[in-house]
Amino acid sequence: MSQEALETNEPETPHLDFAGTTPYEDYVKADVLTHLQHTLSDDPGEMVFLVTTQVMELWFTVIVHEWETAAAALRGDDVPTAIAALKRSTRELEALNASWKPLGQLTPAQFNSYRSALGEGSGFQSAMYRRMEFLLGEKSASMLVPHRGAPRVHAELEKALHEPSLYDEAVRLLARRGHAVPDAVLHRDVSARYEPDDAVEAAWTAVYFGPEDAELARLGEALTDVAELVWRWRNDHLVATRRAMGAKPGTGGSAGVAWLEKRARKNVFPELWTARSHV
Repeated sequence: MSQEALETNEPETPHLDFAGTTPYEDYVKADVLTHLQHTLSDDPGEMVFLVTTQVMELWFTVIVHEWETAAAALRGDDVPTAIAALKRSTRELEALNASWKPLGQLTPAQFNSYRSALGEGSGFQSAMYRRMEFLLGEKSASMLVPHRGAPRVHAELEKALHEPSLYDEAVRLLARRGHAVPDAVLHRDVSARYEPDDAVEAAWTAVYFGPEDAELARLGEALTDVAELVWRWRNDHLVATRRAMGAKPGTGGSAGVAWLEKRARKNVFPELWTARSHV
């Protein structure tokens, strides 16, 4: 603050004159973000649906970044960095889940007023959400098919499909820390969906029998926090969809509520949940 402003007890005027765009615009690209909304119907509710969906995509992007950071840290035996990234992602998941609030009370009539604008569009076609699922161990090569027409996106998904998931890296860490994880798990085909294993359950059980502040126990709880919030995301999606369209088929040829109900029943990082029965 200048001496003159200090003497007059008045705040100094911020710098207002820039040669081009503002430094804020240069960094945030707000003008780009706020001009990406192109509604396809006359219904005013479509703007809320479109913006909320775009916000979700941004949160997917941040969460993928955090989980990739955590996976790389676990691969390098840097558990504190992994836990920090996972904890950040839980706050981001909470914000993502809150995105359902603007859509969570849509009536069928309200949704139908612009549903036709979606055409064959459906959330399961989201490439960034698919990367999230792959990091959770929910791998499926068939999920690459919708993206064959977008070479860059397809290549990124194919790379993610063939990389160990976040949970694969956690299980490999358990093995390096002396827990008996079978070779079949450690050297499994990481492009396939992760399936629960009794030995991994036993390893997490042993971790939870130890001190609560031990590094692996804190990692287990950080992963469990993530798993719980992903489960809440799936259930909030289910409830919002059921409220807006009942049991009708979903857009893009999906089974709608039936598909979401199946997804909501699946546990993320399954042995972290089943191990608790043995502690």
